[in-house]
Amino acid sequence: MDANDIEWRVSPGLTAYPEALAEMEARAAAIRDGDARECIWLLEHPPLYTAGTSADPQELLSAERFPVYTAGRGGRYTYHGPGQRIVYVMLDLAKRGHDVRHFVHSLEGWMIASLADLGVAARRAEGRIGIWTGDGDAEAKVGAIGVRIRRWVSFHGFALNVAPDLAHFDGIVPCGIAEYPVTSLARLGKTTDMDAVDTAIRGQFSDFLKTLESSPKGG
Repeated sequence: MDANDIEWRVSPGLTAYPEALAEMEARAAAIRDGDARECIWLLEHPPLYTAGTSADPQELLSAERFPVYTAGRGGRYTYHGPGQRIVYVMLDLAKRGHDVRHFVHSLEGWMIASLADLGVAARRAEGRIGIWTGDGDAEAKVGAIGVRIRRWVSFHGFALNVAPDLAHFDGIVPCGIAEYPVTSLARLGKTTDMDAVDTAIRGQFSDFLKTLESSPKGG
């Protein structure tokens, strides 16, 4: 598949979560029916919490703080807000191996490579979801992943913490992991803007797609 066949969309300002969810679901259905191109959608949300399919109500510590939405994606509670780059990934996995585990692994690699371009050494952590940086007492989560697959079309995606208000994460146990903090590029001393973040994400997309299409299950 040619990366040029995939639409890239960047929404300015803050996009309401219900609107984004409705648009993703409609787009995923249209992709499966052959009525729309695949799409990578970059945006920011106003402050809110989302509950994945494995969310534990005890991990919602401040239900009154921000709106809470049922997301339908995998995972537990997460925070979205200004200063966080959200990347919604709507791709036809039926053309790319029918391999959900490989898809998630490829997304992680895309995040790690994009962060490297921004000067952040990030990695996977055995037994923990998300993308991590630092060692020892400085170890923290810098990116989150939560996806849904419907009729082999993906939606939802990942989030990179560029410069969000990290105190907003205190209202939940992020992704069910209480033992480690959440960090951001700003907290790590990497001052950048969303345009530079988007350039890094887009610059690593072709390699992500090649990795995804090398699924051991075949295309």
